[in-house]
Amino acid sequence: MRGSVDGLGSSAPIGAMLPAIFADDDLAQRFVAGLDEVLAPFLVVLDNLDAYFDPALAPLDFTRWLADWVGAETDGIEHDTGPAGAPSAELRLRAAVAAAARLHRVRGTRRGLSEAVRLVFGVPPEIRESGGAAWHARPLGPVPGDRRPHLHVSLRLPDPTPADHHRLDALVAAARPAHMPYTVEVIAATVAERTNDR
Repeated sequence: MRGSVDGLGSSAPIGAMLPAIFADDDLAQRFVAGLDEVLAPFLVVLDNLDAYFDPALAPLDFTRWLADWVGAETDGIEHDTGPAGAPSAELRLRAAVAAAARLHRVRGTRRGLSEAVRLVFGVPPEIRESGGAAWHARPLGPVPGDRRPHLHVSLRLPDPTPADHHRLDALVAAARPAHMPYTVEVIAATVAERTNDR
């Protein structure tokens, strides 16, 4: 929460804006100096308002609010330390907010799902799906992929917990194609995979 900041000077001191008769009035100048101290944080925010809407520069609490505002997938990011060598939770939160608009354009696609999982967990998932695309010169050619739609998302983490499985399940449920049944699994990464990640 933002509030008053000790010693913060006002960018527009009220004393300088008073009529000339109050310029030498000590009481009036001290009175408006107190108002300057109260108003200074508001003026600083207004002077730097564009920075509040840049996820890389905004204060952390405002970035959390921005994540809700733009619909970024951030479930559990702040409580997750991520794998060794992965960006911090704060950096992943800022990246998820910055990527939200782009991810909304690819929502429901394999690329969108992979990017959403990578932003939240810090590692890319393995995705298997039943779909496919092909064309034939003759009508009624063979249908590519499986007839029964399904999606499977597998994630390898150094130290998985049951909470990771729940978070992945909620994330895939929100970012998958709406008609697609799915399964998820969280697997412990092997020592070789942990070394390669570093």
